[in-house]
Amino acid sequence: MPASRIHLIRHGEVHNPEGVLYGRLPHFALSDAGHKMAAAAAQDLVASRAKIKHLYTSPLLRTRESSEPIKDAFGLEPSVDDRLIEPFNIFEGKRVSAGAILLRPHLLFHLRNPSQPTWGEPYATIVERMMAALNEIADFAREDEVAVVSHQLPIWMVHLHLAGEKLPHNPRQRRCALSSITTVERDRKGIWSEVSYREPAAALYSAGKDSGAV
Repeated sequence: MPASRIHLIRHGEVHNPEGVLYGRLPHFALSDAGHKMAAAAAQDLVASRAKIKHLYTSPLLRTRESSEPIKDAFGLEPSVDDRLIEPFNIFEGKRVSAGAILLRPHLLFHLRNPSQPTWGEPYATIVERMMAALNEIADFAREDEVAVVSHQLPIWMVHLHLAGEKLPHNPRQRRCALSSITTVERDRKGIWSEVSYREPAAALYSAGKDSGAV
């Protein structure tokens, strides 16, 4: 029997004083506010009486740190799954803005096909690996609830895929805030659907900074 529910949780705010696109770069840890956001997500799962029996995380530092409050709240050891990772991006380590790109015209080559996109991992590939991971997790967990800590773009790709929407999109219009929880469900016929979306750390957003995601 399939897992009843999987909660896709984005990591909290990252310490990124230079405002670069951090992508898969190592050593980008949560800020103080990010730790509080991650704790808020865990508290929300407890308050909603979620019966989390399994915990998975991307291998990056910011997601592993964001999984800690869930680990403590439910007494679970997180399993690392490389398929949950942030997509690769040619602009990693750089500030990404119109002004910055104009100063480096050679970077325009990487923007030639936004629908793929040509600056990083193709959207279709992100969907493929994320859904493969979710199906495998669901098969293993059976009817247990699962918490999966990942990143904005992979979670948003799952949302668009399940909603039957086109994958190319405006990154500024993603509905996947820091430490947000997107809950999905697979029924007994193997059909996935999105159940809910919530932002338990919303009260902390005014003091935080959501920048650096691919």
